Amino acid sequence: MDNIVPMKWLLARLYESDLVIVDCRFQLGKPDAGRTAYEEGHIPGAVYLDLEKDLSAPIDEHGGRHPLPDVAELAARLGRAGIGNDSRVVAYDDQGGAMASRLWWLMRYLGHTNVSVMDSGFSAWQKAGCPVSAEQKVIIPSTFHASVQHNMLIEVDEVREALGTGSFVLIDSREAPRYRGEVEPIDRVAGHIPGAINRFWADGRRADGTWKDADEQRERFAGLSPDDEIVVYCGSGVTATPNVMALQDAGFTRVKLYVGSWSDWISYGENAVAVGDEEEPKGI
Repeated sequence: MDNIVPMKWLLARLYESDLVIVDCRFQLGKPDAGRTAYEEGHIPGAVYLDLEKDLSAPIDEHGGRHPLPDVAELAARLGRAGIGNDSRVVAYDDQGGAMASRLWWLMRYLGHTNVSVMDSGFSAWQKAGCPVSAEQKVIIPSTFHASVQHNMLIEVDEVREALGTGSFVLIDSREAPRYRGEVEPIDRVAGHIPGAINRFWADGRRADGTWKDADEQRERFAGLSPDDEIVVYCGSGVTATPNVMALQDAGFTRVKLYVGSWSDWISYGENAVAVGDEEEPKGI
């Protein structure tokens, strides 16, 4: 399956038995809004997974605002949602693909590559006249066996030790004013990790909300080499995942996620903070 699938692709396969559709709608600051929206209406047959309750671990001193969930607990939660190792999974949200991409990344981290994000999101699905239902299907539990891909992530100490070495390119996925440290509406410290360049995650979409193709994504990451090792982060490891996907679509194969991201970075008082724009380096 491609990383992104069109609405028409999903519509044509809506009732295939091995397909699991996952509603990932979630609004930061309104933790019940996604579940409420799902209960009011969703793509027929979809199950709901919550960013904070299902796709993140509880917040601790370190690990950021959306820590990486425990592998065994996540695998069990996927199984209870009817997702097994033979399932095809399509995730969607109404937040530009950010929440759905979190599930996409987590499933790949657990070794499951048969997962995609639906292009455009739920509002576009509804606007196109595609079917919507408030009925919650009876879920037949499955068993999901994880095969963790440790090479997909990087930890804070590895980022810290690499500062100034040029060993990888560091990409900050937040909006430019947050990256530059001009504003910080969520985290207690403004700025970015020294040496990081800025590529706002939402620029991976066109003006109409559809996902940019491979050539368009390559333009976003012009100046980077396919041979570069790239580390992507955001505020809490969620909106970085669309950039991970975009980089993959653009042909970059050595891409890792700093899951804790900025909110984890600043939880260590000794970590350096930069503000303003950076030159476009080959690596940190």
